[in-house]
Amino acid sequence: DFAGVEVLHLTRWIYSSLLIKDERPIVLFDLIIKKLSDRKTILPGATVLARLIVKFREHLNNLVYHKLTKRLTPEHKTTLANLLIIPENKRKTPLEVLRTPPVHDSSKGLLTALDRLETIKNLNMGSIDTRDIPSRRLDTLARHALLTWTGNIAKLSEPRRYATLLVTIQYLEKTALDDVLDIFEVVMSGLGIKSRNKRRKERIRTLKDLDAASILLGEAVSLVLDSSITDSELRNAIFKHIQQSTLQQARDSVHELTSGIPKEDIESWTYVGTTIQRFLSRLLQKIPFEGLPNMKPVLAALAFYQKPHKKGKAWKSAPTEFIPSDWKSLVILQNKEIDPHYYAICLELELQNALKKREVFVVESPRYGDPRAQLLSDQNWLAVRDTVCRTLDWSLDPKVELEHLQSKLDQAYTLTSHQLEGNTTLRMELQDGIITPIITPLEALEIPVRLRDLQTQMESRLPEVDLSEMMLEMQAFCGFADEFTNVSEGKERLPDLTKSICAILTARACNIGLKAVSRAGDPALSLGRLSWVQQNYLRTETIIKANAKLVEAHSMLPLAQVWGGGEIASADGIRFVVPLKTIHARFNRKYFGSQRGITYYNFTSDQFTGFHGMVIPGTLRDSLYVLSGLLEQQTSLKPMEIMTDTHGYSDMVFGLFHLLGYQFSPRLADVGGTRFWRLGNDTDYGELQQVARHKIKPQLISENWEDLLRLAGSLKLGAIRAVDVMKVLTRGNTTPTSLGKAVAELGRVAKTLHVLAYVNDESYRRRIVLQLNRGEGRHSLARAIYHGNKGEMRQKYREGMEDQLGALGLMLNVVVLWNTRYMSAILDWLEATEEKPVMEDVERISPLRHSHINVLGRYHFELSEEVELGGMRPLRDPDALDAFETLLG
Repeated sequence: DFAGVEVLHLTRWIYSSLLIKDERPIVLFDLIIKKLSDRKTILPGATVLARLIVKFREHLNNLVYHKLTKRLTPEHKTTLANLLIIPENKRKTPLEVLRTPPVHDSSKGLLTALDRLETIKNLNMGSIDTRDIPSRRLDTLARHALLTWTGNIAKLSEPRRYATLLVTIQYLEKTALDDVLDIFEVVMSGLGIKSRNKRRKERIRTLKDLDAASILLGEAVSLVLDSSITDSELRNAIFKHIQQSTLQQARDSVHELTSGIPKEDIESWTYVGTTIQRFLSRLLQKIPFEGLPNMKPVLAALAFYQKPHKKGKAWKSAPTEFIPSDWKSLVILQNKEIDPHYYAICLELELQNALKKREVFVVESPRYGDPRAQLLSDQNWLAVRDTVCRTLDWSLDPKVELEHLQSKLDQAYTLTSHQLEGNTTLRMELQDGIITPIITPLEALEIPVRLRDLQTQMESRLPEVDLSEMMLEMQAFCGFADEFTNVSEGKERLPDLTKSICAILTARACNIGLKAVSRAGDPALSLGRLSWVQQNYLRTETIIKANAKLVEAHSMLPLAQVWGGGEIASADGIRFVVPLKTIHARFNRKYFGSQRGITYYNFTSDQFTGFHGMVIPGTLRDSLYVLSGLLEQQTSLKPMEIMTDTHGYSDMVFGLFHLLGYQFSPRLADVGGTRFWRLGNDTDYGELQQVARHKIKPQLISENWEDLLRLAGSLKLGAIRAVDVMKVLTRGNTTPTSLGKAVAELGRVAKTLHVLAYVNDESYRRRIVLQLNRGEGRHSLARAIYHGNKGEMRQKYREGMEDQLGALGLMLNVVVLWNTRYMSAILDWLEATEEKPVMEDVERISPLRHSHINVLGRYHFELSEEVELGGMRPLRDPDALDAFETLLG
């Protein structure tokens, strides 16, 4: 029975779950049902459990508020209360000023960001321990304060108000630190470009002097080469023709203007040295840098420089071990004195490089902290090891796994070797004395007449619809807008809230602003209402939940299941120019011209839906973003094979994917230079024996197997970010650690299996191309929808970029769901009235079509009663006359 003991047991369990994990109500409800079923308990009514969850969430919330408030001294409370009071002669509260991130990526912007960081640190909230509170609950409190009007915070009850402000300031302290380091990276990169450009201009300016000096030296050489002048008369002849002082000056000019290229690059920094000295001392004073043991010389120099020094005796004790050999002649003068100007430049460059590699880090920073410290500790790893191994299907015995890998490699080599003779797209050629596989490029598949007819039927029969109406129709179908909840976690729902949300999503996806979708006569579409709903309901968290609901609804449609089961996906980026000043965009002349831009890296399933996306400043350089997306996505799809275009993969990347149970399948531009690896020497691979000449070191994998599993567990449980893991596996950017070498060895097995399948199976190569084309199709649809403001991104802050492009991704899924639903109806109609479509043709049609969708100009948010209740629009009759033709007739 549920009453009595079971209620007490469940109460303790709910309390623990909320305290440790802070599960969402719907997730907690499902977990409770499962737990009661496992304990063979008679289930109570759904409302009983719902009331129980609400009661305990409210109780625990109040408990957290009071617990955090008790840790505040009266001085802390006074400081937090003043954050909500507008100072005299000011227009904003201190909280509003502090929560506004910096946007200028200049040395002045860096100093401003340091001032902001110092102001936040001076509030002295970072010393208050909140580690015993679930991180999700802390994020919820901080998110509320960051998004809502400060007047709403002032109206909260005292314990909740103080707890919210405390958590918000601690969050801002961490993000402000990241903002400073982001700007530092951008400023240093910009100064490098600026210094080289100045050096180049200076060199162009001096070419005239170099030419004149070269002509004089040329004349002197001509006299040396004149055979009519004897050796004894040569010196007098030269000085008679050219004065000795003039010749010496010409020689000095040539020496000065023709310095070596490496020295030129170093000396170019002298043009921006003053800018670097302007912020270096303050940066070192405000940010506590730490590092690995090999970074002690750099850390010693940082500690020395942050103290005020005047040129003189103090500089004789300056640490110099960190100075690279190329810089020593500039930093250390001939009299053993230090040049403070070049010392600062050299130190700044070494700090920048070490930060990139995370050999120097900031412990308090979420993004620039030490990634090695994020791996699961011994105690935590032992607690979850068995669970992780079961989840990833790994054995604790490396011998078992190596035997399995050996078997898979043998089978792949043998199959490829046996089919080599009949494989018309693969041939073996001798290049530079080495047998090399060569693949014939794929030819485009022929489109049969019946497929063209089917595509024509789809285009002509899909109902014409406005994008705004499509949003409302899909809301009526699956209720995705119900996932948008108030940032304050309030339970009340405004009347016609879904209409307001659909209008805001349309405005954001089309990049047209709220004015274009507002209607003065409709309360749900008034500009003030839309602005308020956007501020309180639209955020990354709710967009992700709504998108997951769309993906799930689409995956249940039979036609979507014909295209795929959701186990395969592709990843690719779509780029946007950002014409505003922001620290979250980068230069790339190839894609953004003279401006800056961002890349929205998104993931497309084999069902055409997008299940994740992320904003990357500039362009993608690291394929580990792909792994990060797979681990972070929150939809019902579980893709296990990911396909990408050719870019930045390595043996380590293959190894990490393999460790986590994913198959990494990049398209290979050139197989000829790829190495083929083998485990052991016993097996004869026939014609591929000479190709498989590189040997994997199984001993290295065995010795590090426990650490390999711990690394996989740390990634799977989110202890460390995938984009940071390479800094754990390497010393610097290139030299691998012992664990990194083991990951690379494992990756060589996975890469060889992929390459063998790629060269042997044309259908496998075609499947990769097909999936990548689906991603390109989504990008074309995205360009058609995201048409406002010349298709440029007009958001300054990363959060705004992610929200806007998240809304665009959600809109693409709305289009895909709507099209799939109506295409299914068309197929049913064709099957009932005409010849049944061939399944091969159905598999090749795409829902990424938009010629029937009106994107421009009309934004009406009204539906007929039948469609609003879940019905469908009538299909178009391509043979019917339209209204204009009827009028003419």
